[in-house]
Amino acid sequence: MGRLDKSYLEYPERSYGMDHDRYDWSMLTNRKPVSWPGDKKIALWVNVGLQFFPLNQKGIPFKVPGGMTKPYPDLRHYSLRDYGNRVGIYRFLKAFDRFDIKPTFAMNTRLAERVPYLVGAIKERGNEVVCHGYHMDNLHYGGQDIKEERELVKRSLEKLRVITGQEVKGWISPAKNESENTPDLLAENGISYFCDWVNDEMPYDFRTTKGMLTAMPLSTELEDYFIILNNLHSAQDWAEQVEDAFQFLLAESRTQGGRILSLNIHPWVLGQPHRIQYLERVLNLLGNHSDVWTASAGEIQQAWKSQQ
Repeated sequence: MGRLDKSYLEYPERSYGMDHDRYDWSMLTNRKPVSWPGDKKIALWVNVGLQFFPLNQKGIPFKVPGGMTKPYPDLRHYSLRDYGNRVGIYRFLKAFDRFDIKPTFAMNTRLAERVPYLVGAIKERGNEVVCHGYHMDNLHYGGQDIKEERELVKRSLEKLRVITGQEVKGWISPAKNESENTPDLLAENGISYFCDWVNDEMPYDFRTTKGMLTAMPLSTELEDYFIILNNLHSAQDWAEQVEDAFQFLLAESRTQGGRILSLNIHPWVLGQPHRIQYLERVLNLLGNHSDVWTASAGEIQQAWKSQQ
């Protein structure tokens, strides 16, 4: 077996920490401590995924997590996703109000076009809306034609801004998947922060060809879909893992500054009658805790940014 040519280990942007210049590498413990409003220790970001999965999904370049799995027409899974946007979401809203939680809604633009009653309910509440792409089968991916992706980003944002009447400054890609051009196209279209990169626990500055974005890491490890349907744990297990994460972050915040607890949840998962009690249990703990600041993603970004 021959030796590898030395060029195999040569990188065009070999540097300390990272092999790219999108952001500066740093240890979390070495950064300037952050203080949340009211001297709270934990900023609670409850992110609700409001999604539309097409029945005739194309799966380009891969089948999106949470999408259809059976041969067309997969009405079993299609109607379950629809259940979340018709039934489960209202259980969420009642729980948020009961425990004084301020959620952020990450919405597919196609869903906003299809279900005006849901948009109306969110507008009435005054909660922040983040663009979750056009729909869950419109993926952003490496090798995608930049003209195609540019049109997709522009269409997704322009239509959602009109429908919601909000500026819509945040973005989460379907499946958190990107091309090498996605951050640049987001900045080009007026986005201030995006939530696809989960390589940190606190926000950080992210460079694009159109200026700076804020990367707002939205935890996958604490996501209801990931824990319950991917890892096949129970809803009780989900609640216990969130509680464990909260206690750890709270202890860490006492010596290292404010931390973010981000919970990415979906009404078709936790909005089920046999699971909603575990969401309520978590929200009861967090909503009544004196060290928790419950805020929208945009408010958390601005509070962080003002201290940098």
